[in-house]
Amino acid sequence: MREPTDSAKTVRALAELRQEHRDLDAAIARLVADPTADELAIKRLKKRKLQIKDAVSRLESSLIPDLDA
Repeated sequence: MREPTDSAKTVRALAELRQEHRDLDAAIARLVADPTADELAIKRLKKRKLQIKDAVSRLESSLIPDLDA
């Protein structure tokens, strides 16, 4: 069996991060709609969502080839 390439691993990691981002978005929406929700929990989820967004951006950038040639 072949070892996946770095770009294949990156694409897979991107897909997983994007799914987690969507899941967090849905969880945040549910919590925001609940008047008894814990504000600290919402802030933590939003912070995690932002961290994931940054990670997605970094991974997407790593897939773009350098054109400094």
